[in-house]
Amino acid sequence: MSGHDRYRSLWEHYYKDCQGIIFIIDSSDKLRLVVVKEELDMLLQHPDIVGRKIPILFLANKMDLPDSLTAVKLVAALGLDRIHNKPWHIRATNAVTGDGLQAAIEWLTDQIRDIYINNKR
Repeated sequence: MSGHDRYRSLWEHYYKDCQGIIFIIDSSDKLRLVVVKEELDMLLQHPDIVGRKIPILFLANKMDLPDSLTAVKLVAALGLDRIHNKPWHIRATNAVTGDGLQAAIEWLTDQIRDIYINNKR
C-alpha cells in the first residue's frame, strides 16, 4: 500500500490477516523520518499487530543516492533496535535496478514459512 497521506488510513484494514509486513523507507528523505517513525510506532501499537509475531521487512530504498542514510543510521533514527517481539530485517535496496530486493524477499519468505511451520506443529 502506498505511504501517501490519503492511503495510510487503509493500512489497518489489512493488519488482521497479514502474515508479514514490508515497510519501505525513502533513505534519502531525512525530513520525513519523523513521520515515518510516527507511522511505524502506530503500526506496531495497533491491536491487530501488537501481540503477533509478524515479521517486518524494512526496505531502505534509494541507497544509491549520495546523501542517503545508511541502514545503521535508519535503525537508530527509527528505533528499530527496540523491536524485540517480532523478527525484523532492514535491507538496502534500489527499486529502479532491483538491487537488494531478491535477498530481502527471500528473508521475508523464510520468516513467514518458519512461523507457519512452527504454528502448525
